[in-house]
Amino acid sequence: MEGCRDLLDAIHAILVYSQSVEELLRRKKVHREVIFKYLATQGVVTPPTTEKHNLIQHAKDYWQKQSQLKLKETPEPVTKTEDIRLFQQAKEDKKAEKVDFRRLGEEFCHWFFGLLNSQNPFQGPPQDEWGPQHFWHDVKLRFYYNTSEQNVIDYHGAEIVSLRLLSLVKEEFLFLSPNLDSRGLKCASSPHGLVMVGVAGTVHRRDTCLGIFEQIFGLIRCPFVENTWKIKFINLRIIGENSLAPGTLLKPAITFEQSDLEAFYNVITLCGTNDVQLNVKQALDSGTGDQA
Repeated sequence: MEGCRDLLDAIHAILVYSQSVEELLRRKKVHREVIFKYLATQGVVTPPTTEKHNLIQHAKDYWQKQSQLKLKETPEPVTKTEDIRLFQQAKEDKKAEKVDFRRLGEEFCHWFFGLLNSQNPFQGPPQDEWGPQHFWHDVKLRFYYNTSEQNVIDYHGAEIVSLRLLSLVKEEFLFLSPNLDSRGLKCASSPHGLVMVGVAGTVHRRDTCLGIFEQIFGLIRCPFVENTWKIKFINLRIIGENSLAPGTLLKPAITFEQSDLEAFYNVITLCGTNDVQLNVKQALDSGTGDQA
């Protein structure tokens, strides 16, 4: 028993004081035949004439492969449901912090006006299907126009709002060209996740420029489809060329500031009251824009 313990102690001492595996195997007492037989038992085939230093390299390569296989076979630690929730929440928070609302507004305008204008019969076949699926079911459209006559009309519901906007391009043959530079596009967001996009542009019918438009969109992210936003409300103003001040057509610009966009959220949430509707109508009639 003592002899066995002495042997184990000796082996332990050799391992402790060896600086590396290679140094250990290079010792004179570790014969070439021992390494050769070991490799053979592990299924590593080497020529009988292989020199000792090459056998050592084969052994090192074999051990490295074995350690990699063990790492792959090691099961991943079980994550608690609570940890998963915290991780997902942190991921969502990080994603929310990275939202570039200016870029979101630009991409939305490219998509919206590209899709809407493609429904114009003079623009060729539509690029995609237009319909109520792009709106929340309780969407509101406030349409103000000042052309040969002046009026403000409210539309409610995805179906009717979708059809009214479609009729502008499909039946009245209008083409809305947004101005997406810093003066023509403004974006803001509310603490509740509503993103507001204000955009100005020109209105055309074939080769004729008829006037300008200003439009505010309220967008809310769809929680059921990733990276998808739907339209919650729209305020659209179209002003004919004859009603404009000289030079206005040169570069259509939003006539309200970003703070007005943020305040506009309060008008929309209270839009059911007559007082607020009257205030908005007065603001529109005075030409100051849709402001709270």
